[in-house]
Amino acid sequence: MPRSKPELSDRSKEAGTDFLQLDVSRAPQGGVSGWLSGQLRAAIADGRLPVGSRVPPGRVLAEELRVSRGVVTEAYRRLIEDGQLVGRGRSGTFVAAAPVTAPAAPVSARASFTGRGPTPARTDFASPPAHDVFDLLRASPARIDLTPGVPDLAAFPRGAWLRAERRVLDDLEPANFGYGDPRGAPPFRRAVADWLARTRGVRIEPEQLVIVTGVAQALDLVTRMLMDDGVAEIAVEDPGSLGVRQHLASRRLRTPPIPVDDNGLRVDALRASGASVVALTPAHQFPTGVVLDGGRRRELVTWAEDTGGLILEDDYDAEHRYDRPPVPAVQALLPDHVFYTGSVSKTLAPALRVGWLIAPPRYREAVVIAKRYADLGNAVLPQLVLTELMESGELERHLRMLRRRHRRRRDAMIDAIRTRIPAARIHGAAAGLHLTITFDAPFRDTDLAAAALDLGVKAQPLSWHYQAPAAPGLVLGYAAAPPTEAAHGIELIGEALRQIR
Repeated sequence: MPRSKPELSDRSKEAGTDFLQLDVSRAPQGGVSGWLSGQLRAAIADGRLPVGSRVPPGRVLAEELRVSRGVVTEAYRRLIEDGQLVGRGRSGTFVAAAPVTAPAAPVSARASFTGRGPTPARTDFASPPAHDVFDLLRASPARIDLTPGVPDLAAFPRGAWLRAERRVLDDLEPANFGYGDPRGAPPFRRAVADWLARTRGVRIEPEQLVIVTGVAQALDLVTRMLMDDGVAEIAVEDPGSLGVRQHLASRRLRTPPIPVDDNGLRVDALRASGASVVALTPAHQFPTGVVLDGGRRRELVTWAEDTGGLILEDDYDAEHRYDRPPVPAVQALLPDHVFYTGSVSKTLAPALRVGWLIAPPRYREAVVIAKRYADLGNAVLPQLVLTELMESGELERHLRMLRRRHRRRRDAMIDAIRTRIPAARIHGAAAGLHLTITFDAPFRDTDLAAAALDLGVKAQPLSWHYQAPAAPGLVLGYAAAPPTEAAHGIELIGEALRQIR
């Protein structure tokens, strides 16, 4: 006769362990996994389990509590999903992150977003954002961070990175520790060329790539060259990245806005503007999330060929997609007209500061010269470690894991928005690491962002990324927020919305 294994036996109700003084007799019948995960969360929050500490192996803890191993495995799985634990193979399972319990930012801290000293409450976000607005927002304490542009940093593949680094160091020749090619380490350029061909439809030779310290440096190198050619303005998407607009403005370049609709950038408006250069995010437009569709791509090709126009293509998070097929890069259609750039910031971590730039043929030598004089080239060791991760398949496995994880987090945020903020319209949820919500009601989204921050939730007002007047909204990142945290953040934003209306 088949027997089912109960979650908690009568004998186990008398069991306990020295680890956190866990007493399984306090667990509800049939709910031991939930009780155990709750006890672990509480211990992480109050510091009894500090970040970096290791929790007992599941088998050991199950024996001490006299429960099935599956009970402990399920409890650990819940915390891994929430980003508070991370498994590192044979090394064990470790505490990866603790919830931030700092109080919400005071008015004086929020006033600093303008970079101009204290201002009256509820006008801080409404002031034109200063050059350091993103730094100040990142530094502002909050319980829940829903700002866009950050991947799940707790998921960084530390074990795979360490193994790859050991293999690289074992094989590294002394000469490799000297100054390298300013274009980047040749093995890494080959690996990136293969990666782009497989994943983005970009077919290039490794010699055509220049490794940079991220999209920001790529933008800096390109704008320097274009200004030398007499370019005084670069058209940008509207809405479009405030950060890109600020970067261009720092070079005293004008940024005429080109409207974006449900099909992407309006190429007719680009042609009418007279601009000869445009910055685009065609695969997943920031912040709306729309894709530049086939008709608009054909129009863009015609514009570039008719006018000799140039395109700055930022392929910033195209690897992250959930509900739609992949979209090829525009560079594959217009290699003679596109500066193409991407990085590992959204796949692994911004802290690595590794990206790549492909320039049109007539600019390639100038890019290499500019990179040489900028910094003599990127650090070689991280490039070789990334080469190992790409060629071994570890990066693709990591990306598949991230897609599953991000999809669950996105779904949790969408469910919370539909329940807690039913008046919000959701945009751009099919791909990327963020979504955007907009409202029909007339209010200032800067007021909503300020009220949310008072309640301990960071989010970016959509108006930051517009030049023309538009509907109010928020840009919400979900990749770094565990499902329960994201849902609670949306609940608090709903409360903030009620406060300002």
